[in-house]
Amino acid sequence: MSNRILPLELIDKAIGSPIWILMRGQTELTGILRGFDDYVNLVLDDAVEYSPDPRDKSVVVKKELKAEILLNGNHVAVLVPGGTGPEDSMAARA
Repeated sequence: MSNRILPLELIDKAIGSPIWILMRGQTELTGILRGFDDYVNLVLDDAVEYSPDPRDKSVVVKKELKAEILLNGNHVAVLVPGGTGPEDSMAARA
């Protein structure tokens, strides 16, 4: 018998834990995963958004989002449960 885990099961195990999200484009977010649906729309608490400055792409803008947020699953590229971003990510440079 195989020990397979389905993608939505993995996300379900991450509820209540930190998560690192890479969005389409160059935006990254970190936060606490509170919920999701079958379309991978995500609800986050304590979210922080990292994106390049439009005037100087070498500068990373860190924006703390003060409310519970909903992310559209169509824009999510990668989810890293338990992640806060690797050292070479925008999250580490901000």
